[in-house]
Amino acid sequence: MTTAEQDTMPTEADPRLGAPDAAMLRPRADDAERLEAYLPSPVVQNHSANIVALADGALGCAWFGGTQEGVADVSIYFSRLEPGATAWPAPRKLSGDASRSEQNPVLFPAPDGTLWLLHTAQQGGHQDTAFIRRRLSRDNGKTWSDAESMIEPGPGYGVFVRHPPVVLASGAWLLPLYRCVTPAEGPWMGDADFSLVRISEDSGRSWQEYPVPDSTGCVHMSVVRQAAGGLLGLFRSRRADFVHASRADDAGRDWSAPVPTGLPNNNASIQALALADGRIALVFNASSAADATGRRSGLYDDLGEAAPPPSGPAFWGAPRAPLKLALSADGGRTWPWRRNLEVGDGYCLTNNSKDRRNREFSYPSLTQTPDGMLHIAFTYFRQAIKYVRLAPDWVKEGTP
Repeated sequence: MTTAEQDTMPTEADPRLGAPDAAMLRPRADDAERLEAYLPSPVVQNHSANIVALADGALGCAWFGGTQEGVADVSIYFSRLEPGATAWPAPRKLSGDASRSEQNPVLFPAPDGTLWLLHTAQQGGHQDTAFIRRRLSRDNGKTWSDAESMIEPGPGYGVFVRHPPVVLASGAWLLPLYRCVTPAEGPWMGDADFSLVRISEDSGRSWQEYPVPDSTGCVHMSVVRQAAGGLLGLFRSRRADFVHASRADDAGRDWSAPVPTGLPNNNASIQALALADGRIALVFNASSAADATGRRSGLYDDLGEAAPPPSGPAFWGAPRAPLKLALSADGGRTWPWRRNLEVGDGYCLTNNSKDRRNREFSYPSLTQTPDGMLHIAFTYFRQAIKYVRLAPDWVKEGTP
């Protein structure tokens, strides 16, 4: 199938998408074990969800939305699902810089009860201009402090975040980051991006940086504490080949070089979570460049920004589907249980949501509540954030 043929294919969106009752939690028509809803939003594009269980029993979900990624009207939105509620409420807008595209929100319930919101802010489609802002909430997201700059860009790079800090066994906080490196020529394309962690011994007042060695092309580091001790980091690959893995001891300062796992990656985000029973859950797209029928010049083609033909290792345009949930019982070394959350062609060669041509299921986030249930939020066709609730062992009915 050619790119042109894909671009004119009819959408196969859930008929509930955009319906008046779309925010209501309901069992899926063909699977009563999972509840689903679409988070309401006032904008046409919605992407990069981050969902967490809050201390008061609510769920919090943040994402970015606007005209399209890279446009300065893109802002951070946040919604709280109250305990026992049957529908997600209208979100609150938590940012509004008219000169920057504000993206990749991260929610972190700190041990002292403060809820942190971190997000990026970049100029247009230039991730190498990004820095990280912070807001704090003392009441589980009902009210927020003013925004402040937390991590500034450096000479020749911007700073990006995608996943929340992890509280280490020592009580220190570990925040995974990646640097978006400005190339010697032309605009940022992601070819030279690499990962690092920041560690705070004083509850976020000061930080020390530790690079992940040989991590060029490995970004969106998702860190989990393993039940047997030590840390596991899983990465998105700019090469659109495989999910990569790196390991460290409990201190989190010395990481192994990332190596490919047996799980595919399409240069799109993943997220892992340490479950209460010691297993690790992972949500990812089971596709890669090997499945691609077309390649775009870069992420921000739809903004009309000049970009050279693709020549570096970063691959853009691999399908963002299917979206799959996997479980590991051996610290992420094998993933014997896997099941599709969403299936489709995953067409993502456009960043434009107004024309509704994008059909990706991507950028998953997951959290677990004390009752053991998993709560998953992800991008649905770039038109909405979809929410799914299910038990971890739901995945065992699937096959690799």
